[in-house]
Amino acid sequence: MLLLRSVAAFVLPALLVLGKRIVVDWDVGYVQVNRDDTVMRRAIGVNSQLPIPPVFANKGDTLVLNVVNSLDVSTSVHAHGLFQIGTSYLDGPAMVTQCGIPPGESYAYEYMLDQPGTYWLHGHDNHQNSDGLRTPLVIYDTNNPFEYDEDILISLEDWYREQFEERMKITLDPKAPFPPPHGYGSALINGFDGKHTKPIHFQPGKTYRLRLVNIGTLRWFQFTLPGHQMRVIEMDGIDIKPYVTEGLDMAPGQRYSVLVTAHDADNLNFQYQAKMYASFIPAADGLEPRFYHGDIIYRQGAPLYSISGNKGDSGPRMLEDIYLQSFDNEAALPVGRSVELTIGNNPYSNGLHLDYFNNITYSPPLVPTLYTALSMGELAMDPRVYGPQTNALVLRHNEVVELTIHNPATLPHPIHGHGHAFQIIEYGLAKSVFPIPAAFRNMPTRRYSGSPAKRDTFSIPEYNYVKLRFRADNPGAWFLHCHVDVHFAIGMAMTIVEAPDVLQRTQTVPRQMLDFCRRQGIRTSGNAAGNEGLDFTGLPTPPTVVARPPGTVGHQ
Repeated sequence: MLLLRSVAAFVLPALLVLGKRIVVDWDVGYVQVNRDDTVMRRAIGVNSQLPIPPVFANKGDTLVLNVVNSLDVSTSVHAHGLFQIGTSYLDGPAMVTQCGIPPGESYAYEYMLDQPGTYWLHGHDNHQNSDGLRTPLVIYDTNNPFEYDEDILISLEDWYREQFEERMKITLDPKAPFPPPHGYGSALINGFDGKHTKPIHFQPGKTYRLRLVNIGTLRWFQFTLPGHQMRVIEMDGIDIKPYVTEGLDMAPGQRYSVLVTAHDADNLNFQYQAKMYASFIPAADGLEPRFYHGDIIYRQGAPLYSISGNKGDSGPRMLEDIYLQSFDNEAALPVGRSVELTIGNNPYSNGLHLDYFNNITYSPPLVPTLYTALSMGELAMDPRVYGPQTNALVLRHNEVVELTIHNPATLPHPIHGHGHAFQIIEYGLAKSVFPIPAAFRNMPTRRYSGSPAKRDTFSIPEYNYVKLRFRADNPGAWFLHCHVDVHFAIGMAMTIVEAPDVLQRTQTVPRQMLDFCRRQGIRTSGNAAGNEGLDFTGLPTPPTVVARPPGTVGHQ
């Protein structure tokens, strides 16, 4: 069985050798592009091009990502799904684990690739992810437990005619219409206009691994392959026991691999379907949802397989991750500590409607949270030193934590946790201080069986909670945030500070990263305000929640 195989429209380099040092040069800068046949706009690309070519490697390789910042603002890169064990300073989110790379400067992120699976690289400063700084990262397993003949990558993303800054102004404008002009957007498949995606070629009898990744920022994708059986084998970089499904529902940031065995005959060609949608955007004919198709060619000129119910509105059943089981047979972790969180949106004292965890809307500290954890000695175990606006949860080394995240709102939210994969234990009806619509009140509780599956990005449906478990065995400062970028930007984020006492003994931030801070006037030690102890002089006062009128509900 080959280790690296053909990848859809992307051409792989020669077969990689285990332990290879792979150097990828990224000159991050502005480009003018028209990606979806709507409008030419400014975006962020690499080496003067967009889309950014995917990155491929083998387990055991070292990836050196040389980032040159040719923008006029700072930038950083996050390897979405990589745990960064022992190197939390490489995780990427600005003002959490680093200061951004200043304009005109460069940094080499050096990743030890010990996690095979499907991941992606994206900007994590100034929300540059939304403007194009994103691409898949595939790490092949040299001891793959699954048999297949070829590996095919299908990346899905949404794209908008407005830059992110303009979209945010519309989002925060209480007089703006809903959905806003950018709400519909377009789909890109493998980086290009989804209406003109290149075909995939199947040969009779061969088995294909389709790697599906949603690298978008707002919209979900439902992926189906009519006329074929899909067996899920990977979720967010973690192998799972094969599970047959009719379709996949992928929130921003989520990834799956499925095995598809081609038919023995080549008398028909087929199509896959990618439905782009968001449940909170009202349906509009031809605009919401949107349907995109890609050809599966068995033989050029063969007739197309007839698909009934082509628009998929009440068609195939979508996979639910709670029913998957981990391939490694790890049992559910014994709970040592339980933490309850609630997400949503509220009016705040600054006059804005903002998102939150437990009514705290996130804003960055004046010192990167990781640097506070490293510099505050014993006081680093006190969550107050990280500032009220980071909503820091401080964990002891190796304690097992069960997070219950309630979403008593009208919008689903894809929450991404850095530094870990989380066991998915249970979904059920969320707790709420406001009335929940009758249609949701009889929602059944869905609980894992056997060995719970693990993932790093979990979609919490409206009016649901999710229970997650993980072991705090990765000292660092880890972001937990919604991966709908506009929700993240208006405060749906918090930090998990893990074993700062161990962190202080085991990790040292590279001097170049500290220099980046100093050149931007950012302190590299002290509490969230850059002061000693609990003196927060100079730290902006965060806004507070304004009570909603009785009877209101959900995400406004």
